[in-house]
Amino acid sequence: MTNIDAFKADIAGIDFRDQGAIVQQKSRDFFWYSPVLRRQLDKACADLIVIPQNEADILRVLAAAYRHDVPVTARGAGTGNFGQSVPLSGGVVLDLSPFDAIIDIRPGAIAVQPGAKPIAVDQAARDQSGQELRVRPTTHRTATMGGFVAGGIGGIGSVRYGTLSDPGNVLKLRIATLEEEPRIIELSGTDVFKAMHTYGTTGVYTELELGLTEAHDWVDVLAGFDRFMAASRFGYDIANDEAIVVNEVAVIAAPFPYDSFIHHQKYIRTGQHVCLVKVAASSFAAFEEAVARHDGEIIFRTDELECTDLSGLPSVDEMVWNHTTLRGIRMDPTVTYLQVLYPAENVLEVIENLLGKMNDEVTTHLEFIRVGGEVTCYAMPVVRYTTDDRLDEINLAYEELGCRVFNPHRYTIEEGGMKATDEAQVAFKRETDPKGLLNPGKMIAWEDPDYAVSSGSMYLFPGLEPRTFDII
Repeated sequence: MTNIDAFKADIAGIDFRDQGAIVQQKSRDFFWYSPVLRRQLDKACADLIVIPQNEADILRVLAAAYRHDVPVTARGAGTGNFGQSVPLSGGVVLDLSPFDAIIDIRPGAIAVQPGAKPIAVDQAARDQSGQELRVRPTTHRTATMGGFVAGGIGGIGSVRYGTLSDPGNVLKLRIATLEEEPRIIELSGTDVFKAMHTYGTTGVYTELELGLTEAHDWVDVLAGFDRFMAASRFGYDIANDEAIVVNEVAVIAAPFPYDSFIHHQKYIRTGQHVCLVKVAASSFAAFEEAVARHDGEIIFRTDELECTDLSGLPSVDEMVWNHTTLRGIRMDPTVTYLQVLYPAENVLEVIENLLGKMNDEVTTHLEFIRVGGEVTCYAMPVVRYTTDDRLDEINLAYEELGCRVFNPHRYTIEEGGMKATDEAQVAFKRETDPKGLLNPGKMIAWEDPDYAVSSGSMYLFPGLEPRTFDII
């Protein structure tokens, strides 16, 4: 009997899937945005998909995995972009998407199971308490809150409340360990960082408590500008203006908006740079004045359209962050993207300097966010891919101007942006996963403590097992 057969026998009564097509589908995320990861991860696949219904099921699955040395990769909806939930060593994908209850809502906080969808969480908070999530992913219709916290960085709301790591956004985590006798551990305060953005390598979420804030009626707006720096200064200024309540501010350089936002193309002039904003209806008058001061024009606003006119139009949520990249890929399959954090102290200067360094292979896409309370840019430039070396050269150009690159063409935690070992996370993994069976290959410090992450070369997990299945 193989390990997987013994594991199946041990979890009898818990739902699982072993049909090839389903296993392949649930072993993938959106890593194919990267031509580099497409080559590395395209054949990576689990042996089995397990679907727990409650915390007791999760503990039982983890105990069986420990007994039979079966790797376990927790998964939400698979909306990540750099292989966070792709199993590199086969084993089990633990599908947490049905584990989606909303447990409790109180002032400033909501407790949910990891499979809860952001759209449902936000709506419940609004309906029951007049609150909304401080930060949520743009993939709010399909993602899960567990997947967002385990593998995400920020999204809608980050311009007001920062990234997920900023205070008040993730309040508590309840996780299950993978040990001989799995335990439940509750983390709060700064201890949550031991299990945040670790791709499920330090424990399996069974409950999350997330920050809420007063809900607003949001208006989606596209503002057009003839000069890119005017659009950038406008975005920066409204992100800093306390009189204007915004939940999303992105600036995208021409000709991308006209060429790629095809549903809104009739509103956009050729050559127009566009700032995409979610602004509170209560501060719209101040917002209009700011647009005029920066020589812009409001070219689209949802509050002046009938429901029938909005039908079929994507929201601003579905045009920003990595939705921008996806719309670019649909128009030109050769494009990919980068992720770059600009220095807050001279962000506008860096934006202007980079304009002179990048040719037409790079389309500037800025997401204004707060880091440590200061407004800066988390850029996600759309790049026409030619070679891996050229991607590295472009990354270097950003780094030479003081930017920090979060490389989306790497599948490990460290290479994706940390560029260093988080000793607290490694120590916590020793406690929660002594055999290293949780999502193997994603934490370099566990797999190869002597590996020099700063070398710039791509870490290749030696346990990566390409697989093929009969599709049934």
